[in-house]
Amino acid sequence: MRQIIAMGGGGFSMEPENPLLDKYILAQVKKDFPKVCFVPTASGDQANYIERFYGAFKLLPCQPSHISLFEPEFIDLEKFVLEQDVIYVGGGNTRNLLLLWKEWGLDQVLKKAYEKGVILAGLSAGAICWFEEGLTDPLNAPLYKLDCLGYLKGSNCPHYDGENKRKPSYHQLILEGKMKEGYAVDDGAALHFVNETLTKSVSSRPKAKSYFVKCADGEITEDEINTIYLSG
Repeated sequence: MRQIIAMGGGGFSMEPENPLLDKYILAQVKKDFPKVCFVPTASGDQANYIERFYGAFKLLPCQPSHISLFEPEFIDLEKFVLEQDVIYVGGGNTRNLLLLWKEWGLDQVLKKAYEKGVILAGLSAGAICWFEEGLTDPLNAPLYKLDCLGYLKGSNCPHYDGENKRKPSYHQLILEGKMKEGYAVDDGAALHFVNETLTKSVSSRPKAKSYFVKCADGEITEDEINTIYLSG
């Protein structure tokens, strides 16, 4: 079974006092102490981000580890990744993430892991990367479409309610035919795909939602996806 859990925003890095989404990810592994590997490439493997991951996941029933491409400690990257139960990708610069993954061959390794049943999860850049296209936001510049790994069809827009430029930019690009229709996800919401099919939308915040955004007859429509609040 192939699984991807794509968060619009949330988890330990955005909601340190609210572990509902992180617990949901772990609960999808049918083991008492799953191996969870954090991949913070998009942040430049920021030390503080890695420390915050360990601080959060050491409180949860799992075996946390991480992969740094800037200061690598692994001997065999493929072997290490394929031994994991969950790959959890952090936020940051999606373009840099994709370039580095391809340089190291990590994109191919992750595809093998995905086919083997390792759960792929992440927020923001760590959600966008799994789709055909993503809406990304370079510093002090207009948002733009980025071609991604394409494990999932369509496009993805994270932080849908959290950043005021997101919604109008996403709508405009889809309306102009410059971006594929796809999924918009609020901060605190997550899409759960099984075998490339959306099976569930869940949230760590009562009002967080997910939407399918498309263009019909020259107009943008938002179809709200039923989202289950993970109340605890």
